[in-house]
Amino acid sequence: MGNKLLSRLTGSDNSSEMNRRGFMVSMTAAGVAFGFPRASSAAMDPAAADGFPVSSNGQTFEPTLWYWIDSDGRVNVNIIRAEMGQHVGTAIARILADELEVAWEDVHITHVDTAERWGTMVTGGSWSVWQSWPVYRQAGAAGRTALIEAAASQWGVDAATCTARNGTVTDGTNSITYGELVGAGLERSFTEDELKALPLKPHSELRLVGKDVTALDIENKINGKTIYGLDAKVEGMVYAVPMIPPTRLGSAVASIDDSGAKGVKGYLQTLALEDPSGTVPGWVVVLGTSLVAAKWASEAVKVSWNAGETAAVSEADINNRSRELIADGTSGSILHTETPDTTAAFDGAAEVLEAEYVTQTVLHFQLEPVNATAFQNEEGIWEIHTGNQWQSLILPTLSAALEAPADKIVMRTYMLGGGFGRRLNGDYTVPAALTSKALGGKPVKLVFMREDDAKFDSPRSPSVQKLRMAFDGDKKVLGMEHHAAAGWPTAVMVPSFMPKGANGEPYDPFAVDGADHWYTVGAHRVRAIFNDLANKTFRPGFLRSVGPGWTNFAVESFMDEAAHRAGVDPLEFRLQHLKAEGYNAGSAPNAVGGASRQAAVLEKVAKMSGYGTTDLPEGTAIGIATTFGQSRSMPTWTAGAVRLHVDRVSGQIDVQKMWLAFDCGTVVDPDSALAQCEGAALWGLSMALYEGTKIEDSNVVDRNLGTYTPLRMIDTPEMDISFVESTEVPVGLGEPGTTVIAPAIANAIYNAVGARLRHLPIKPDDIVSALKA
Repeated sequence: MGNKLLSRLTGSDNSSEMNRRGFMVSMTAAGVAFGFPRASSAAMDPAAADGFPVSSNGQTFEPTLWYWIDSDGRVNVNIIRAEMGQHVGTAIARILADELEVAWEDVHITHVDTAERWGTMVTGGSWSVWQSWPVYRQAGAAGRTALIEAAASQWGVDAATCTARNGTVTDGTNSITYGELVGAGLERSFTEDELKALPLKPHSELRLVGKDVTALDIENKINGKTIYGLDAKVEGMVYAVPMIPPTRLGSAVASIDDSGAKGVKGYLQTLALEDPSGTVPGWVVVLGTSLVAAKWASEAVKVSWNAGETAAVSEADINNRSRELIADGTSGSILHTETPDTTAAFDGAAEVLEAEYVTQTVLHFQLEPVNATAFQNEEGIWEIHTGNQWQSLILPTLSAALEAPADKIVMRTYMLGGGFGRRLNGDYTVPAALTSKALGGKPVKLVFMREDDAKFDSPRSPSVQKLRMAFDGDKKVLGMEHHAAAGWPTAVMVPSFMPKGANGEPYDPFAVDGADHWYTVGAHRVRAIFNDLANKTFRPGFLRSVGPGWTNFAVESFMDEAAHRAGVDPLEFRLQHLKAEGYNAGSAPNAVGGASRQAAVLEKVAKMSGYGTTDLPEGTAIGIATTFGQSRSMPTWTAGAVRLHVDRVSGQIDVQKMWLAFDCGTVVDPDSALAQCEGAALWGLSMALYEGTKIEDSNVVDRNLGTYTPLRMIDTPEMDISFVESTEVPVGLGEPGTTVIAPAIANAIYNAVGARLRHLPIKPDDIVSALKA
């Protein structure tokens, strides 16, 4: 993807203080209530009833929209990224604070609400730190420059003789604090060109970036004060639970019988929603004075639907459709690789290797089920209170659903009890808003129970991939093809994000990133194929690692197979083809060094794990894999190794240890970086061996954790994670660790017992069957 694909989506600008008509967010046990002044959420610091309070005289200085400083020298940093356990505010705030030169204990963060001035608000794709790095450094430099200039003017000295450190400016003789300068009155603005021209601190002088600091959101998460969407309360609020139709699209309500619910204490009514946006067709919601009342009543309500055309579709149908599309050479978009025409390479090949890889549907199962609270305040503004990863994306949909102008809708930001890409799609806010509208703007809190959350999930689409490699008579690689078919989340959620391929056809980068790898393989054809049946059956979504979660399983498994076919050790084979030249040479600022940096992390993880040099017991082996994170425009050079044991009789896999090496450029927040990489690797392990459901009759089969069984703590292996020291541009870390684990496991299984598994998740029965084949 990259910045060039980001566009400013419609937002709403409601900068005035919200109406106080009884709105509050509360943690009952704590006994406190919090407002949302300055069009922002107090969710990060609920101890302040009016958000982060300015100093007593109310004097502030706002060099850019990204932060303000008050006359006590305290700095409030505005964060547009969603917080879901990754400490994104801490990472971004330290970027600004380092450049601004303030003490960390004086820094506070505010997660802002939707307003057009913030631009595109999205937290996904491992973009947050990467995109924030230049913006917040420039913003910090602006404040430092303005404060130094003000001090120099006050003293009548040259600003070049002044320096700033820990919120104080000095010229060697005089000194003054930022707070004193702000208290005296300070105005200074910067044009965009002036911001870009400001000198930034050299990397060697960064004192917060890359160092251990206290995360700004930890205390409230520990003491229970952090506010999540499920904590929202509004005076006069009623509760709603959904009754989801049999198909994601095309269903219509035929009849509703709520007679059985009328005896349920607290039951109010049942509504069939009319949705002009087409997001939730055929939906029914049941209302109650409490969540329990609404839920119990819903179990007594009988609804008859006319189902949509996909009512009988299965996962096998979707995969067969993928195979049909792959076989049809005219379908799909051809990516802009260096030499996409592979005809000559395969026509002249002495030998061709070909393999198919399949991955199942995967659910998010975030801890906090999706939910939203909606109402229309006294100013006529529709307020949507929820945790969300892509506020800019859902606002136009809400505008269409409510038939209200964008400037009459605002989303209040909350912490997310898990996101993992599910909350990039804010579709769950629409039924809450429509229910409130049906009640004349009355506050409604709509909560999905776990089974409803799973049924209405935007899952990772099943995928089918066909890979081919052409060799000459000396086993030299002449060309490679990668045909990847799956449902496309971007096609339905934000088609404007889809670039056009070499054949002029648009494609979803989030469904094919990773296939356009950094290996030099001669002619290289990558074909991204849209599975129309998948998108008709459910709404494919973004799930941690998105496309690279399945494309790299195929690429790195296939490279292992190709190495064995060529008679070369898989490590050596990869290194031979990771050449930093031509298309794979890399470029500034994000991909400096190209394939050479990927080769370096691969060599590093091989050394860490003892790959190829360690004698292991029978049935035990190490497998390796390497990827580049999310996309060629923002590569996080990643390598992984997994040691495991396979029981030949039962097929049981014991993953004993995982090693990962990352070159992510500058490591901004070491603790968070490590935690994200650990979590990503464990998610990769979970999807490789444990997670996966199937579509039957248009819906996912598994809807709760009794049958959908992610990785358990008892199965968590030892991990060894290392980061390459670098001063290059920082790139993403939330997802890359996920992408290497599945292929490393598949390759380790082959090394251990000679069984090649090409389907995710890999189950014991699959191994037993492969050994018998």
